[in-house]
Amino acid sequence: MVRGTLTGMKPGTILGHEGVGIVEEVGRDVRNLRPGDRVVIPSTIACGSCSYCRAGYFSQCDRANPNGAEAGTAFFGGPASSGPFDGLQAEKARVPFANVGLLKLPDAVTDEQAILLSDIFPTGYFGADLAEITAGDTVTVFGCGPVGLFAIASARLLGAGRVLAVDRVKSRLEMARSLGAEVVDFEEEDPVAALKRLTGGVGVDRVIDAVGVDAETAHHGPAAKAARKEKGRFDKEREEVAPEADPKGETWKPGEAPSQVLDWAVGALAKAGTLAIIGVYPESARSFPIGKAMNKNLTLQMGNCHHRKYLPHLIELVVEGVVDPTDVLTQVQPLVSAIEAYETFDRREDGWTKVMLEPAAVRA
Repeated sequence: MVRGTLTGMKPGTILGHEGVGIVEEVGRDVRNLRPGDRVVIPSTIACGSCSYCRAGYFSQCDRANPNGAEAGTAFFGGPASSGPFDGLQAEKARVPFANVGLLKLPDAVTDEQAILLSDIFPTGYFGADLAEITAGDTVTVFGCGPVGLFAIASARLLGAGRVLAVDRVKSRLEMARSLGAEVVDFEEEDPVAALKRLTGGVGVDRVIDAVGVDAETAHHGPAAKAARKEKGRFDKEREEVAPEADPKGETWKPGEAPSQVLDWAVGALAKAGTLAIIGVYPESARSFPIGKAMNKNLTLQMGNCHHRKYLPHLIELVVEGVVDPTDVLTQVQPLVSAIEAYETFDRREDGWTKVMLEPAAVRA
């Protein structure tokens, strides 16, 4: 949203779609919460009553988005097409449909654990669910940012026999390794060739794209030669998806190869495999290797996470000690330092994987 690859942001919109807080006031129809309750706020907004919500498709709620039922997912801190709703990187927030959109937290779940339940853990789990992972499957996760790391953990929870992780940031690859993943650095080896070799030439059963439109391509190693050949196509794609981009030097630069991960994913999959796309792509992104995917009889599943569907189960996993989400939390910064934190994260600096922002009152 800051880089410009998700267009339509209104100046002055408060950002942030993850939040944990204390209820101060409830509306007339919020009958399951009271002031003083500590709650986690799902990133996407849903009414809980329409046919889509009742079927578990909370991100496709017919009522939450004021732009209409066909406008797409409503979420906090997004562009005009998503509402817009002011975000949660603030000291106070108003939560629509709070009887559905707030979940009371058990005392055993800390604020640090809960903030990671607001979006990235459910989204990673959603990706593993979409990928149709069954016991013994070999799974590849592209992108070892916070969502990708939770996709790795979720793939293991769903019974994956092997998980391979692709990225180029050393600290992220090390975190993926600590979660039991076999890691591939795409700056050192061609990821498709490496994944094929590591699977006896067959390819992987499932792929989760946890990168999206801000994908980068290789600048070194065997994959760089192919990337140079595709530079003209990637440049054209970037112009189409980020017409409002306004980089400040090396900051806020859109990803240089919007469809790179999709190319790699389809190439790495075995025949009849499944590709789950949870990385964000705007409507202006139109490049996909459809011919190769069709000829391999691939299954494609994608979308925005139905956070409210998964949260009760994931909260229980945290309470039971099966998962500690804070394993991916690398920084805690004051809310007033949000801009500096955004800039450092944007540069993909080593060691900056997930950042929590705290209001001054909490830090005191």
